[in-house]
Amino acid sequence: MARKPAQSSAPEPTGGSKSARTRERILDAAAHVLSRKGYAGTRLTDVADQAQLQAPAIYYYFPSREDLIEEVMWTGIAQMREHLTAALAELPEDTDPMAKLDAAVEAHLRHELEISDYATASIRNAGQVPEDLRIRYSAEATEYGDIWRKLVQEIADAGLLRADLDARVARMMILGALSWAAEWWNPRRGTLDQVVKTAQSMARHGLGTPEAVADAVSPPARKTRAKKSAVTAR
Repeated sequence: MARKPAQSSAPEPTGGSKSARTRERILDAAAHVLSRKGYAGTRLTDVADQAQLQAPAIYYYFPSREDLIEEVMWTGIAQMREHLTAALAELPEDTDPMAKLDAAVEAHLRHELEISDYATASIRNAGQVPEDLRIRYSAEATEYGDIWRKLVQEIADAGLLRADLDARVARMMILGALSWAAEWWNPRRGTLDQVVKTAQSMARHGLGTPEAVADAVSPPARKTRAKKSAVTAR
């Protein structure tokens, strides 16, 4: 499935708009190759072919293959955070926390599977790249995870989180399942809408109390309930 080119979150280089566009084209090409061939299989010659450049031209913008991959990895998770933040910001202030969860699940999946090669490259290669290439990525991933931690905390504060759950483990399981979709989803075997709807139902049933699940409707119709428990999302 063809992705929509995602705008790089990296600073534009000096040297004029043509230089900036070329740098972005290299990053887009690297994201495409990395998302499909992985860290070990990504070669600058493949990136150059995808970008329709000569391979030596890449070194004008990036000192090494590792620097290019590191930039793609960071850009991918930074864009994920920006996309999720924007999606949640569009919801009314009184949106029910379970409805926010639905919105977050959809934002994650659509960005990962439909919008950005950067996100797919980032997710698929987080465990493959050397540790020194994960420093910026890891810091950004922590901020992304904090958004989800706050979402689960809101569910707990509203008394809608199942009492038998370890909130941190539940959150990590949901994020892991959502991210794993990049490995198996094939648009020829089911629509993205079906994936989103199923994931929302699984997340809601996995986290929510029977009352929360029974009353669930599409956002933003539901209202936040009064706090019923002191469950803390770790």
